[in-house]
Amino acid sequence: MSTDPTGLDAYAPADIARLVEAAGVRKAALPAVQMLTLAVLAGAFIGFGGAAYTMAMTGADPGFGPARLLGGLVFSLGLILVIVAGAELFTGNALMVMAAVDRRIAPAALARSWTLVYLGNALGAAGLALAFAATGLLDGPMGATARAIAESKLALDPVEAFARGALCNALVCLAVWLTVAARSATGKILAILWPISGFVLLGLEHSVANMYLLPQAALAGGTVPMGAALANLLWVTLGNILGGAGGVALAYRLAYGPQHG
Repeated sequence: MSTDPTGLDAYAPADIARLVEAAGVRKAALPAVQMLTLAVLAGAFIGFGGAAYTMAMTGADPGFGPARLLGGLVFSLGLILVIVAGAELFTGNALMVMAAVDRRIAPAALARSWTLVYLGNALGAAGLALAFAATGLLDGPMGATARAIAESKLALDPVEAFARGALCNALVCLAVWLTVAARSATGKILAILWPISGFVLLGLEHSVANMYLLPQAALAGGTVPMGAALANLLWVTLGNILGGAGGVALAYRLAYGPQHG
């Protein structure tokens, strides 16, 4: 590994690129049961972040204002759990495209990983929503906030949902990229906080978060038509893929790919 020219206790950018690509190879090779288990955990972890965000926004304007910054800091809990505890998150796994472009993993292996992880994330997120419904917390003010959050998401048109998804996952994948640079758990946590808080503050869209937030609203008595929820997830997911795979993974592959090694 090269020495970081900044003098910080972090891997240099070229080293991050190699580490991210190697991680993509390992992820693609995970046995199906292990991959699905880790994906379910990631969905639940992001769901915990979504639940904490919902409670933090209760009593505040969920659409605008500095309260959203606090909401973003709280929501960061989800990615902190994914990275530090270890789990498989669809949005972060957009970075696997680096390994696919360099033919270190086959397209079929990438598709298998993304599919299993996406399904596992959905199971974990929706399962956590059911668990929170059983607590009774969604029967009170938290439930009203949950309904308001879902209403704002379902009001987005396809272009808005796609664009917000792309910008969101650029920040999520940059957060993951920065965690690879960090050499300690503390560094990884700090690397997560600001990109994730930023996307929440800006009202951007994360597909796995929505896998929790939309069922949460339905279980809180909100009107969440299945067709509208699936349409939101479709456009946000496509945006997430573009923002993470194209905006981050391919950009850094061009900057630090084999030709620069």
